[in-house]
Amino acid sequence: MAEPLKNSFGEDVPVRLADMVEPVYPDFDRPAFLADALAGYEDLELTPRARQVSDALAAHLPADPATAVRIVIDSLGDLADAPELKGMESFIYMPLVFFVADHGVDCFEESMLAQYELTQRFTAEFSIRAFIERYPDATLQRLREWTGDPSMHVRRLVSEGTRPRLPWAPRLRGFQEDPSSVLELLEILRDDPEEYVRRSVANNLNDIAKDHPNVVVDTAARWWDDGSHNRRRLVRHGLRTLIKQADPGALAVLGYDSTSPATIASITCEPASVQIGDKIRIEVSIENPSEEPAGVLADLKVHFVKANGHAAAKVFKGAERTIAPRSNTLVRKTISLAQHSTRKHYPGEHRIEVLLNGALHPGLTFDVIG
Repeated sequence: MAEPLKNSFGEDVPVRLADMVEPVYPDFDRPAFLADALAGYEDLELTPRARQVSDALAAHLPADPATAVRIVIDSLGDLADAPELKGMESFIYMPLVFFVADHGVDCFEESMLAQYELTQRFTAEFSIRAFIERYPDATLQRLREWTGDPSMHVRRLVSEGTRPRLPWAPRLRGFQEDPSSVLELLEILRDDPEEYVRRSVANNLNDIAKDHPNVVVDTAARWWDDGSHNRRRLVRHGLRTLIKQADPGALAVLGYDSTSPATIASITCEPASVQIGDKIRIEVSIENPSEEPAGVLADLKVHFVKANGHAAAKVFKGAERTIAPRSNTLVRKTISLAQHSTRKHYPGEHRIEVLLNGALHPGLTFDVIG
């Protein structure tokens, strides 16, 4: 079993933050801060721990928010001298991100500078949302400026921080209703030299697609037509939810539509009866009987039996192929029936269907034995 994430955010974190703050704020009451930060610490999960440390910091820094945020900035030191932190080590900055969002919203310039510095050490995608809500015009203007920043971390903040549906963060309802301001930023970043940034652009596009599918399809079609390999890869990732939903417009952008002559020749599943914990192997044979190449996007839709006896479908990525004239191709997929915290398996008859260029084709069934 994986070790809980909170164990990577131990009692040493507030101690290390105190080590950072004390030299730049001589009046800092270190013992009182640590007492507040560590009260009931063991019983808290990761995010509540970080928020408690943030609140303790607020209680022991000056009441004036601009002064307090400047102390936070000073505590970071020079970026060139900052230690290289890997994995969970960078989460030491998480309480500072919460501090800026919760206690720095009344001092725009100081807090924007703090986030500029923090995102290059950790991330500020969560805190920037408070400023988008409070100062939409000023924050968007600053984000436009940051699209040309030398730091890829700052440029990624522009795309990641404006995601309407960023996981584990409050939704940006204004951008869900009207994503035009976000799309303007994504237009600038779509050909960023860093995959790290382009991937974030794709994730933002995917968020927007959940509320405005037609807008994203139109944007994707325009980006695709004159796009490089990297941009087309971005578009493909940004359309992933619409592709899973077999959205005709999204499929057409990628060249997979209902006019394709490709057909399903056969479907097999082995074994036909399987125990929980084992695997099934699915093979789909697709043929192109025409005299022209045929584009094919084939996904598998598996209807898993749930605890209540009803079925819930999950779409598995299959393959994207171009089949030569009068030829065929095989799409193979192995699916595990091991028990996971995110997906439990139950006995019963399970159904497999094939999504071929967005069209649903009946497949076959297999039995799961408890």
